[in-house]
Amino acid sequence: MMDIQVDSLTFSFPDSWEVSKYDEWAFYRNQFSRMLSGIKAVDLIAIEGPVIWLIEAKDYRQQSRTKTLDLAEEVADKVLCTLAAMLPAKLNASDSSERNFAAQVVRGKRLQVVLHLEQPVTHSRLFPRAIDPSKVQLKLRTLIKPIDPHPKVVESTQMQGLPWTVK
Repeated sequence: MMDIQVDSLTFSFPDSWEVSKYDEWAFYRNQFSRMLSGIKAVDLIAIEGPVIWLIEAKDYRQQSRTKTLDLAEEVADKVLCTLAAMLPAKLNASDSSERNFAAQVVRGKRLQVVLHLEQPVTHSRLFPRAIDPSKVQLKLRTLIKPIDPHPKVVESTQMQGLPWTVK
């Protein structure tokens, strides 16, 4: 298994996959994000044969969400910006590994979007979850339907059959 750390979460992917922390790419940080204000990035891009996984990780177990932007809208923005960057990265990234990874993404046959959302076990008795994953998933589905009509919102204890683990 290949382990990748995203903040306090450790993602373990099968060794046959190719996985990259896109928000740390030099192309994203030094070129693409400087074009306009508000350009964002997903945390991970994983390639499993013809399937491209865009993965955003949020861990609110230690610190609650303070952003005013709706979570589903934030994820949709990150997905759109990341996808918009792939063709330019394939053509213009100065790092050859980033250029080659972007080329594989562009050749992909299917896109899957996953929001990995960790929250405290109990927020309050009346509202046991600060963020309702089913509501986020429903809104995300309406926002990115042409990209992925079945995005997933998961947590480490409910991975919905995804082929990786998170600790």
